[in-house]
Amino acid sequence: MNVILPKEVKEVISKLTKAGFEAYVVGGCVRDLFLKKEPDDWDVATSATPEEIQNLFPNNFYENKFFTVTVLTKSKKPQVQEIEVTTFRAEFEYTDKRRPGRVEYAKSLEEDVSRRDFTINAIALSQKGNAGKTEIQDFFEGQQDIKAKLIRAVGNPEERFREDALRMMRAVRFASVLGFAIEEKTKKAIKKHAKLLKEISAERIRDELQKLLMGKEGMQGIETLRELNLLQHVLLELEQGYGVSQNKHHIYTVWEHNLLAFKYTIENNWSLEVRLASLLHDVGKPKVKRGEGVNATFYGHEVVGARMAQKMLERLKFPKNQIKKIANLVRYHLFYYNVDEVTESSIRRLVVNIGKENVEDLLRVRMADRIGSGVPKAEPYKLRHLRYVIEKVQKDPISSKMLRFNGSDIMTLGSLPPSPQVGYVLDVLLGEVLEDPKRNTKKYLQTKTKELLSLSKAELLSLSKKAKKARDQVVMKQDSMTKQKYWVS
Repeated sequence: MNVILPKEVKEVISKLTKAGFEAYVVGGCVRDLFLKKEPDDWDVATSATPEEIQNLFPNNFYENKFFTVTVLTKSKKPQVQEIEVTTFRAEFEYTDKRRPGRVEYAKSLEEDVSRRDFTINAIALSQKGNAGKTEIQDFFEGQQDIKAKLIRAVGNPEERFREDALRMMRAVRFASVLGFAIEEKTKKAIKKHAKLLKEISAERIRDELQKLLMGKEGMQGIETLRELNLLQHVLLELEQGYGVSQNKHHIYTVWEHNLLAFKYTIENNWSLEVRLASLLHDVGKPKVKRGEGVNATFYGHEVVGARMAQKMLERLKFPKNQIKKIANLVRYHLFYYNVDEVTESSIRRLVVNIGKENVEDLLRVRMADRIGSGVPKAEPYKLRHLRYVIEKVQKDPISSKMLRFNGSDIMTLGSLPPSPQVGYVLDVLLGEVLEDPKRNTKKYLQTKTKELLSLSKAELLSLSKKAKKARDQVVMKQDSMTKQKYWVS
């Protein structure tokens, strides 16, 4: 394998080996190299102790109990500004299913990598000198599993998962992100020990879940969590939709519908918030279902679902702003939008409820909902018409309020009482600004007002009518362009 390591990484390895120590690049960065991906960070395993590492690399920090010294480089590339260098180690006594009770130095690289989670993460690689030969140490056939696209636990999978139960979530996450399958023995061990996930902190589960949701096989990832009994410890309420039939408007169960909606968000590479909202948008249906068969009802499921989504995300310690947004997207995903019945005032209320900045994401959730229902079009005419109305009601109306010279300024300048004459002047000034926006300065408008006030009332009225007519044409043209943008008539 032809590998080119960053010079900063090679320098760390070279310095360690010249001092008489073993040194290898290990873990996810090696896996990424074999997958022809650029690693996000770099880890080095070495036979040197933390004190020896610090002596060789004075620019470092060391504040942990796991023998990891962070070597600081002067690189401008974020990926290699900090390189974690860890002494070969062996871990013991995972009494809490989360972290080792004690950590000791390992005698060899093989002992070190034997404690890692999956074979694809247990490959070590070294390269010395600018044109040095690449040395690969692969004790557990990780390269073979990468080629076969398999997630396989190192050694005994049951031991690996008893050591750190989060590894079960990581197995599913890697499968989701990489598009790999989970090897059968590893899969059976996960299913057997799934309940150990209860020992893991909500924050760690949340982090794995987020990565899984952003994977290219995220839909299969959620299905795998369910199949391996993990989902009930992550998103129990979502799993409760499994096998729940719907009514004459749906061809899929609640579970299938939620997953297909989620799949559409993956295909469009939408945000985490949109993905989660689409996955959870009908989570309230099992709670509110009344009746069976084609006439079953789910009244109020969006309101119940929003409350459920909020509690689920709070349980997983998601940030408050994300929780609020996702819950709102679930709450308002069922908005009404028939072309001839929706009023501009109702659209304004919708925009206020969801927030102007979240309108596009709400429409995306609605499109995912449609595709998840089995319809062929994500964005039919009436949804495009809704986009048009939303943009229309959000635009500032063309009025004299746009001017940097108001009625009070005109009355002060002309020593006038409130009168139609003031309105005529404002009409003409607005026409001037619409013709050339650069004229919207206090100095220009003040000069123009003096000129207008010198005219007779009849002349001023005539100019006002012409200005209003021109303004109406601008409004019509603007509205026509907005309609064209969304292909509506």
